[in-house]
Parts: sequence; C-alpha cells; structure tokens
Amino acid sequence: MANVQPKIKHRPFCFSVKGHVKMLRLALTVTSMTLFIIAQAPEPYIVITGFEVTVILFFILLYILRLDRLMKWLFWPLLDLTNSIITAVFLSVVAILAMQEKERRHLFYVGGSLCLTAVIVCCIDAFVVTKMMRTNLKRFLGIEFESKLSPAKDAYPETGPDAPQRPA
Repeated sequence: MANVQPKIKHRPFCFSVKGHVKMLRLALTVTSMTLFIIAQAPEPYIVITGFEVTVILFFILLYILRLDRLMKWLFWPLLDLTNSIITAVFLSVVAILAMQEKERRHLFYVGGSLCLTAVIVCCIDAFVVTKMMRTNLKRFLGIEFESKLSPAKDAYPETGPDAPQRPA
C-alpha cells in the first residue's frame, strides 16, 4: 500500500489567524499614523509608521494573491518573522518616545499607545509565524505530533461523552 500523505485543507488568508493578526496590525498602524498626522508629530514618527503600513500592505497582498506559493525561491515565513521583529523594535521606540508627551499633546500620546498595542500584535504575529514554521518542519521531517483541539477534554475527562458511567 502506498504511503499517502494527508491532504492539507487550504484556508483563505483573510479567514486565517495569520490574516486576522495582519489586518489588526494594519488597522493599529494606520490609526497611529493618522493620529500622528493630526497631532502634527515630528516627521520621523509619521515616516516610520507609514513605512510599516506599506510593508504590512505588501505582505497582506502577497498572501491574498498567494504569491508566496508561486515564488518558492524565497522563504516567506522567515521574511515575515524578520519583519515582525524589526517592526516591533521600531514601533516600540516610537511608542516610548510618543508616550512621553502625555501632558502636552493627547493625540500624540494616543498614537504612541496604539503603536505599543501594535508592538504586542507584532509579537503575536511572530509567534503565529514560528508556530506554523515548526508545524511545517515537523511535517517535513515526518515527526508525529498531536494537536489538541480542546484542552478542556484532558482537564475534565469525567464530563465528556466518553466519560465513564457512574454506578447509581
């Protein structure tokens, strides 16, 4: 009998966890950039957030159009991970500097707070990307792994449909 690999069901990017995290990053960064523009922040704040918006849009379009599947000569998850780390560093610097202006310019402070939130979302994005990379590596190497869909099943074995019957 031939060794049959299980089919991997493809989920569209917009409905995946990775897609939701990227869209949240985009929304936070665009809102932060808009608040920096309204608050008349110094140009480096606007330029850094604008550049991050452009890069996030690039990755979203790349994944929506599935160009990562066509251009296999680049390892896109590693580029995505590198982008998440660099974005987190830049936006954390912007957030720290912007949040020092709490007393004088409130919109500037709110923009910094949104940058800090975007940093947290970048870290979540990096975690999602590395988890996908680890899963794909295990699948490639043929290592058996078990994915738990519900941790509650293991925590409370006596309450599920497979629970042992109690004597009356």
